[in-house]
Amino acid sequence: MSEPVIKAVRLSRHFGSLKAVDELDLEIEKGQIYGFLGPNGSGKTTAIRMLTGLLAPSSGTVRVLDLNLPEQADALRLRIGYMTQKFSLYDDLTVQENLQFIARIYGLSGRAQKQRITELLGIYGLEDRRKQLAGKMSGGQRQRLSLAASTLHKPDLLFLDEPTSAVDPENRREFWEQLFDLSHQGTSILVSTHYMDEAERCHCLAILENGVKRAEGPPDELMRQMGAHVVEIASGNLRQLKQELLKLPEVLAAAQLGARLRVLVRDAVADPLSFLAKQPCVGIEDGLSTVRPSLEDVFVTCTGRNRAEQVTAC
Repeated sequence: MSEPVIKAVRLSRHFGSLKAVDELDLEIEKGQIYGFLGPNGSGKTTAIRMLTGLLAPSSGTVRVLDLNLPEQADALRLRIGYMTQKFSLYDDLTVQENLQFIARIYGLSGRAQKQRITELLGIYGLEDRRKQLAGKMSGGQRQRLSLAASTLHKPDLLFLDEPTSAVDPENRREFWEQLFDLSHQGTSILVSTHYMDEAERCHCLAILENGVKRAEGPPDELMRQMGAHVVEIASGNLRQLKQELLKLPEVLAAAQLGARLRVLVRDAVADPLSFLAKQPCVGIEDGLSTVRPSLEDVFVTCTGRNRAEQVTAC
């Protein structure tokens, strides 16, 4: 088996009394799209900054592309791409000028630079915008320019910190198709997100909460092993029904989805349909059905007050 592209052992970063990342263990294989899923403040950006050598850990060890960090951070930067959440290129330069500037940083010049920039403009649909100022572009166009700049030097490993937070769903889908193309070509990718649908696209996923990894594994495996049944109830009084069901210790969570109530019942309950149907607050006319778990269900069961033991499915 090949050496993992990222291996972190008990990686931590503390800011005073705040534990931004707390004893994080990671082992990411070459060619994977690996995701960090979590809300703001969960430690995603801090972890990425340590894994790129931009921030020294308080404790623990980290090795990326066979380089020890932070000691070999300068050597690592030539082999990785990093796309930040906030647009970090120059608004007062054109698309082409931004790419030329990044190319010079990585030592590309002359014919090699021209060929690579022309290739990227084609891949990311920016040929007609090469003379446009970056500051005048839409969110989706800026995103494509940022990805082009991050991959200009053909990095072995690409870090993306919430790269789609400012773009519409259509651009998000297109962006992920581009990520799969890069993965197919051998580029390893670590991407952070707070979108559940994006997290489901990852080969493997870590759910972070308050700097701690609460669960890890392929999304399908996490959904199969989440430790709860999912039942949807169609009823005429969902708000009151939700409040009554949440009083039951067997119910982990309940959330209204349109005209239905989605209820998570602990897997210790062998027959969740019969269990819920027997509750006084559930009417005989209410419709109950078991449904496929979602990644949001996994997130609910392994974080906050419903947290059990750490789940690992990798």
